[in-house]
Amino acid sequence: MTRMAGWVTEVFAPQVLVIAMPPVVGLLAQGWSGAAWGLLASALCGGVPATVIAVGVRRGRLDSRHLVDRARRTGPLLAAVGAVLVALVLLVLLGAPTLLVATVTAMLAALAVTVPVTLRWKISFHAAVSAGTAVVLAHVLPPAPTALVGGALVGLVCWARVRLAHHTPGQVIAGALVGVATTWGTLAAFGV
Repeated sequence: MTRMAGWVTEVFAPQVLVIAMPPVVGLLAQGWSGAAWGLLASALCGGVPATVIAVGVRRGRLDSRHLVDRARRTGPLLAAVGAVLVALVLLVLLGAPTLLVATVTAMLAALAVTVPVTLRWKISFHAAVSAGTAVVLAHVLPPAPTALVGGALVGLVCWARVRLAHHTPGQVIAGALVGVATTWGTLAAFGV
């Protein structure tokens, strides 16, 4: 079971979801041109933080790409906030599809909650990002089955993080609730 938990943690890592989701959302919102916008969002929102983390791991300053050591999360998370802000400004100024702008705004909203929390308590970014991803996808795919499958996958991610002893049940539940609330609230504010 621990091996499966490790596999789930890798496949549904925040970096993976943040890189994979925007092109899908862009494609569904505006076809191939939307997918291109999504690739820009992926490169900035996911690629930049992933690079910062990879360099930190390589230099021995970070424990892994999952940032298990809460005390070392601050730098990479601030880099993520900066990258998401840059992505959001570019997407707005260049006229990206509204749903993609809303998605990146939701990422920023989730970071605005999770980053301050993680300075004091180890909230689960895996749970927050997977839950937010499920909410976004339920807006662009058939809602009921997408929410059902998404909820099951979020539960699986939460189980994996607890199974690996990287989080407590409370930390994954808090992360999932933040992901759902900030994403749903942001999409609602955008009217999508």
